[in-house]
Amino acid sequence: MPTITKIDERGAVVGEHELAEALVEGEANIGLLHEVVRAELAAARQGTAAAKSRGQVSGSGAKPWRQKGTGRARAGSTRVPHWTGGGVAFPPVPRDYSFKVNKKVRAKAFRMALGNLVASGAVRVLAGAEFAEPSTRRAAGILAQAGLGAPTLVVVSPQEVNLLLSFRNLAYTRVLPVSEVQVQDYLWARSALFTPAALALLEGGEA
Repeated sequence: MPTITKIDERGAVVGEHELAEALVEGEANIGLLHEVVRAELAAARQGTAAAKSRGQVSGSGAKPWRQKGTGRARAGSTRVPHWTGGGVAFPPVPRDYSFKVNKKVRAKAFRMALGNLVASGAVRVLAGAEFAEPSTRRAAGILAQAGLGAPTLVVVSPQEVNLLLSFRNLAYTRVLPVSEVQVQDYLWARSALFTPAALALLEGGEA
């Protein structure tokens, strides 16, 4: 069973936590991880890019001048793309970029990504650090004493708002409630710091 080192606020080792084997997987599948991360990034895209076609821009539908006898090139509309004020040819339209990834594939990717961090010994559990109010200075001191490599992912429970506010302004640090952590966050980080509450939610299957 994989174990994670528990540290206090000063970085001293105070014990170990046995992580549930169902949460980690040893051998990583690069293709599977790539598919899941691509799906996460695609789902985050707004997809609101849009432009007006020649049928949507304002302007008359009448022929601007007669076909022959003017000495000018023939024209049938003032809304064609090559005219100033005309529409865009094949314009972008609002779309949904997301695509489906099976639940079992996504769950396997989570186990691989977290397992990679655990196997490298880059995961810690922060014990006994309660924040009565936000303090970025205190959060920076905790990371410095923990000796974790940057970038660092800090995972908290939804109730630990002050702790989240304390870590979120630190450089090369990403702090998230456990329910919002994605595969890309685990892969982005070189190290991770969990609170006991967040770890309990993760192991309890509520994340």
